[in-house]
Amino acid sequence: MKLIKAIVRPNKLDEVVEALRKTGVAGVTVTEVRGHGKQKGHTVVYRGNEYNVDLLPKMQVEVIVEDDVADEIIQTIIASGRTGEIGDGRVFVLPVEQSYRIRTGEPVD
Repeated sequence: MKLIKAIVRPNKLDEVVEALRKTGVAGVTVTEVRGHGKQKGHTVVYRGNEYNVDLLPKMQVEVIVEDDVADEIIQTIIASGRTGEIGDGRVFVLPVEQSYRIRTGEPVD
């Protein structure tokens, strides 16, 4: 199994989640996060004062999938989350060694 973590723009979240549903992904976890990469934040003017916003709002989408569909899911996230601009996000893929259902304590395949 693979844990796929994607950091996407907040305005692309609904498209990403809907695209994942269409591929048959059973479960999705979404978390509000803040960060920056090449985008490096921006400057805003509020009530005449200038502020640097270094950590930009993003959404983190996590799914656990079988190894044989991981590439399809990664491509789905990239296609649905892309705007072509700096700050579109990143996709990380990690191996999952074990998983357990909390309710029963049984291992999940």
